Amino acid sequence: QVQLVESGGGSVEAGGSLTLSCTVSTRTDCFGWFRQVPGKKREGVAGIGRGGDTRYTDSVKGRFTISWDNFKKTLYLQMDSLKPEDSAMYYCAADFNGWCMYTEYVESRQFEFWGQGIQVTVST
Repeated sequence: QVQLVESGGGSVEAGGSLTLSCTVSTRTDCFGWFRQVPGKKREGVAGIGRGGDTRYTDSVKGRFTISWDNFKKTLYLQMDSLKPEDSAMYYCAADFNGWCMYTEYVESRQFEFWGQGIQVTVST
């Protein structure tokens, strides 16, 4: 079992930055960040494998950066140049399989363990 707790969400104006953190109880082979707005499917935002390889959905490439601090057992998502369409509930996820690095984008079905989610709101 893996426990994940997100922090760092909130409200920011368009063009601003936020850093999401996810403290994790156990190191796994894949970590990911997802987001969801009401009425829509959960979307994979970014993923990172044990070797440090990363994956990003096209809409955040060049703006978001996923990273892992093994000493702090914390997953991060640095979000820059935020847009109103980035507003969503953000979730961190983990899995002991390395499947998240086998696809071009991370997918919900690749992750077994999930955090509770944290809201990010970007205003115009």
